[in-house]
Amino acid sequence: MRADARRNRDKLLAAARAAFAASPDAVTLDAVARAAGVGIGTLYRHFPTREALVEALYASELDEVVSSAPEFLARLEPAAALRAWMTRYAEFFKIKRGMSDTLRAGWASGSIATPATRERITAAIAVILSRGAESGSLRADVEPDTVTMMLLGVFLSTGAIDAPERIDQLLDLLVDALRPNPGPKT
Repeated sequence: MRADARRNRDKLLAAARAAFAASPDAVTLDAVARAAGVGIGTLYRHFPTREALVEALYASELDEVVSSAPEFLARLEPAAALRAWMTRYAEFFKIKRGMSDTLRAGWASGSIATPATRERITAAIAVILSRGAESGSLRADVEPDTVTMMLLGVFLSTGAIDAPERIDQLLDLLVDALRPNPGPKT
């Protein structure tokens, strides 16, 4: 891909990311093209259908969420890395919410490949939990899939209210629950 075409594709994905994060309502392709500063023809050259754009954005976001786990661990202690990663996952979930109708229809029809999202998310959590268990800063007795289910519960239960401070509070409580129990108080 030529450098200018790659830049345009990246601008389109960034514009789509912002549009889907800002509104759970239908995002128009014209609005995405305008926000990216390109014409609708450029959008269609890169993404011939709405499904193609959504599939590319979903894949890109999932890749970023999964790859951010080791990046956070490189900079932060495990509990702080887990909390930072949860915030990034919450951003992904918010964007996904805006694409949900297109994703569901595409997965049902087979026009969008069904990704191994849950497995990849759980694997990212496993990396952080393992490092935290090794350092003693996170519990060793919690399965990564349990944390995945708890996160989905947080995101699904807060979807209707869409209150970031509420999500932050719930994520803080979840991280606190994953810290080792100090034992009985004397």
